[in-house]
Amino acid sequence: AAMSRKPGTFLVDSLTRSAKHFNKSEVECLIKLFDTLVARSRSHFAGAGFDRIVFRDALHSAFGMTDDVVLDRVFSTFDTHNKGRISVVEWVEGLAVLLRGTLEEKMKYCFKVYDLNGDGYISREEMFQMLKNSLLIQPADEEPDEGIKDLVEIDHDHDGKLSFEDFEKAVRDESLLLEAFGPCLPDIK
Repeated sequence: AAMSRKPGTFLVDSLTRSAKHFNKSEVECLIKLFDTLVARSRSHFAGAGFDRIVFRDALHSAFGMTDDVVLDRVFSTFDTHNKGRISVVEWVEGLAVLLRGTLEEKMKYCFKVYDLNGDGYISREEMFQMLKNSLLIQPADEEPDEGIKDLVEIDHDHDGKLSFEDFEKAVRDESLLLEAFGPCLPDIK
């Protein structure tokens, strides 16, 4: 009986299981959107995915995300196989966390976005890099470095860098810190 299933059913069922925050019809819609984006990209990936530019345009138009540095990092977190393109599996599973992830999943996702070099820590330099893009408006009497000094307070073990454990503790204490280094989640709307 499994052999007679129409093409695509296996993919839909598989993604409904792996991207556990979406039901079957939502997964089908996301696959159709993926196919539309692949067609729009006219890239050399030929059906296997779409590139950074199409991804950024999609997130910009769907969620109003505009920060280029953050969008590049979001692309990198979706592109789990580091192939320079987003596959259908990466697309659906990434959106599951982005749109409906648990607090735990969103913390891991945001931490990965901010960990620019992927070493498992957010260094002072990485904080500065992310903050200088997201802190566009500074109070007149506050130096940009002050915002960074305030955020270093969440370095609970005082080793000069944020581990995921530091980040998680800070976010659990104050949920606004989830996007402390720049907006990388869509608005609740």
